[in-house]
Amino acid sequence: MLLHHINIKAPKVLLEQEKDFFCNVLGLTVGARPTMSSPGYWLYYNDRPIIHLNESEQHFYNDKQGYLDHIALQSAGLKDLIEKLERSNTIYTVKYFDEIDSSQVFFRTPTQTKIEINIPKEKI
Repeated sequence: MLLHHINIKAPKVLLEQEKDFFCNVLGLTVGARPTMSSPGYWLYYNDRPIIHLNESEQHFYNDKQGYLDHIALQSAGLKDLIEKLERSNTIYTVKYFDEIDSSQVFFRTPTQTKIEINIPKEKI
């Protein structure tokens, strides 16, 4: 089984911030999206729409977190990612695991979605 995509719903202004964050910091691109009942975006990594963004006034920030803790993606370019996070004033943490020779970068997007980026064979 392969994870197909994640979906984030938020009000229009916040959704635009989320789109810009994923495109500017993580290098995703806005791509084709079928006509749907609400506006939004499909954000692509290469030829795959991995993040779906939908405008919704019914979904809003909640202080109570559910059980889903974070979403993890794999990439390369640790130094470049950190520079982009710092330019966007995003708070992040980096952990390196010697046993698996991989760094993990954790941060939150404008919608407060917690993201983990795994970067094998790179460390600060």
